[in-house]
Amino acid sequence: MAGTVAERDALIVPFCGHIKGGMRPGKKILVMGIVDLNPESFGISLTCGESEDPPADVAIELKAVFTDRQFVRNSCVAGEWGEEQSSIPYFPFIPDQPFRVEILCEHPRFRIFVDGHQLFDFYHRIETLSAIDTIKINGDLQLTKLG
Repeated sequence: MAGTVAERDALIVPFCGHIKGGMRPGKKILVMGIVDLNPESFGISLTCGESEDPPADVAIELKAVFTDRQFVRNSCVAGEWGEEQSSIPYFPFIPDQPFRVEILCEHPRFRIFVDGHQLFDFYHRIETLSAIDTIKINGDLQLTKLG
């Protein structure tokens, strides 16, 4: 799935990049990086554009919180955050270690894999998948590859 995220964007955190053609069933976003040595948190969001004011709708926000060993997800539609989901079988991230997150878009949901293991599903709260055209990444990590 190379070339999903525009190549021109340098992999500097905080990162904001364009998803060519937006999301659709069968499309996968790959985020590879290395967790910082003393991390507090990092986040990966798929949004409908880059607007800050009014804020762009957030189709899915993934946030790894190291203090609580949580990997929470949520969405924000028309300025309203939904119900946060936090159940995970285990916390997959280790300080100073590489990771691979894959966000697979399916018809009813996003399916999230970390290092090849399916961790959870997140059912779409934004109906128009093609409008989900931006990826934002911030926090305590280095990016090594996006695709």
